[in-house]
Amino acid sequence: MSLLKTTPSTLLILLLISISCKTQNVQKEDNKQTSGHAHKLNLTLDPYWYDGKAELNSFNLSQVRYGETRKGEAVLIFVTEDFPRKNQVKLDNPDSAGEDRQPVLKMNFTKRFQTGVYPYNMLLSTFQPIGQDVLQYPLKTNANITEWCGQTFAQLNQKSDSFRFRGFSYFESEGEVDKNLELTWTEDGLWNLIRINPEKLPTGKIKIIPGLFYTLLKHKPFIAMDAIAQLEENDLGVKTYTLRYEKAERTLSIRFVASSPFPILSWTETYREGNQIMTTTADLKKRIKLDYWNHNTNADSIWRKELEIQD
Repeated sequence: MSLLKTTPSTLLILLLISISCKTQNVQKEDNKQTSGHAHKLNLTLDPYWYDGKAELNSFNLSQVRYGETRKGEAVLIFVTEDFPRKNQVKLDNPDSAGEDRQPVLKMNFTKRFQTGVYPYNMLLSTFQPIGQDVLQYPLKTNANITEWCGQTFAQLNQKSDSFRFRGFSYFESEGEVDKNLELTWTEDGLWNLIRINPEKLPTGKIKIIPGLFYTLLKHKPFIAMDAIAQLEENDLGVKTYTLRYEKAERTLSIRFVASSPFPILSWTETYREGNQIMTTTADLKKRIKLDYWNHNTNADSIWRKELEIQD
């Protein structure tokens, strides 16, 4: 066997090959870190959110249920708070939480409407981490629906490489569920992402977990689905973010102001039910900032009038 003659030019070639291999290995490692679902984003908030108040938004709601349209009200509440990464519940003592402390933007989303003689009350909460290089998915999302027949509840908790999903229902066919779902986009998390930075919204063909309100109301399986996402802006400074679930024949469109803090103006949800296309809509009535947790006396009911919320 002959040996390669070591010359200055040969050494240079070997050095370049070595550098190239190392670069390729680094690129492969980088691809491992950025591929899949654990993309990190730089999500910082406008100072608007740090005045010690929540943003309260009231909407006229036209909600489809049992094949008919019901008039009702919806409220979107956005507020910053401190959240522990481990236990994922509101911190009692944020200053002593150390590295476990994670600032989040919380959204509480309520719907209230009547079906015949009995009412529906719905509440969804989702917690989006904010700061430098945070994951794009919410740390936690849960929803419950109560009406005279009973109640249903579902919750997603972000783990290191998956979501833990737990569902509870009074329907025998649904029962109690405890399983892992892939760590991917969630429809409920996108409402917060709109308020933080809509330029970070996913577009094109994506894998996404549909909203918990929809899956609970329609008794759908809790799985990630393919969807087409689109972000458009009109000449009036209003953007529309649209999700189209082709297999489910469902579309959700959210309209919001194109400039910070990106307030939500309305939304429309459509889906097929038999031969009919059913449509739910909501339009903004009022938007105010208020530390509502400090306004819980009978006299404070004046703020409900300010928001044009019915008693």
